[in-house]
Amino acid sequence: MQSAYTSWVPLVSPSPPLKLPITKVKLATVQRNSNYARDRDDGDGGGTNTSGDSPTVENFTLPAHVKSITSTSNPFVRHCVKLSRSSPYRHSHGSTLVVGTTPIREISKYQQSLPERTTHVDYLFLLDNVDVPAGLESSSPARTLRVSSLVMKKLSQVQSTESIEAIALMRFPTSYFVAVDGPTAVDCSKWFPSPHRILVLEGIQDPGNLGTLLRSAVAFKWGGVFLLPGCCDPFNGKALRASRGASFQVPIVSGTWHHLQALINEFDMRLLAGHPDIIDGSRSVSRLSPGLADSLSDTPLCLVLGNEAQGLTEESQRACELVSIPMARDFESLNVAVAGGIFLYMLQPHL
Repeated sequence: MQSAYTSWVPLVSPSPPLKLPITKVKLATVQRNSNYARDRDDGDGGGTNTSGDSPTVENFTLPAHVKSITSTSNPFVRHCVKLSRSSPYRHSHGSTLVVGTTPIREISKYQQSLPERTTHVDYLFLLDNVDVPAGLESSSPARTLRVSSLVMKKLSQVQSTESIEAIALMRFPTSYFVAVDGPTAVDCSKWFPSPHRILVLEGIQDPGNLGTLLRSAVAFKWGGVFLLPGCCDPFNGKALRASRGASFQVPIVSGTWHHLQALINEFDMRLLAGHPDIIDGSRSVSRLSPGLADSLSDTPLCLVLGNEAQGLTEESQRACELVSIPMARDFESLNVAVAGGIFLYMLQPHL
């Protein structure tokens, strides 16, 4: 999709940085595995749950003697398919399907590097008579299930399963939080162990764009991702494929501007946003450059990227310093994932 962001660059204007009011914000207990009210349903059934109540779901536990599944009508298969298709159902269970050997391998490798695992594999689905793919021996699944090619196709939700050797049913990582308002204040420092660079996404609706941005954030050593309302689910199947497992490798917080302001105030962060050049001069827009990046190297900052079609909201434009990406021949826009990759690379922390 084309973005209104083509000339984006985190705005680092010559004028003094804009400051959000330093008000003490009370946050409710941070909850994981809550309903993802901002995501549209991924397929059949469920839809968007905006009520705040968890859907009534049935717990699925396979009997210990079950080692293989050959029928696509098996209740456990139907349960897994609904996890991949319905965001509210997925979040009520706190589990998702990771399709493909490469993302499973990358997640497993990352987990091995941690002092304490943030997720684990409940089930590893493999085709009948196929060896465990290289690199998955250490995935430590609770159970391994052999399935028919028809079941593998049903679970993967793709037309061709020739390149799919494995699918994992995984728990959401403990590094994923949903911030909700409530009577208990929380410590924002618990969200991101390293809050020096935080990517903030606003209304990113395409799962491919979201997944690509998550993967870029991991590649360029950003400390976390904050999802404002309107973003799709980071555990959506398409987002997981695009991120190649990055959703499990970077802290992610889903919240509102109210919660983001608390984070900014806590760490005295600079707030930049990607935005096209403004020709009429009504707003100052800085241009991304090595010099600008160097001037910000020691400054904690949040970078806000907006919706693919509409760009930043008015609230974001008022709160942020605007920055554009210089481009030749009067180009007006870049895809948000492409523009985001440029920002993330140029502004990456030099630690």
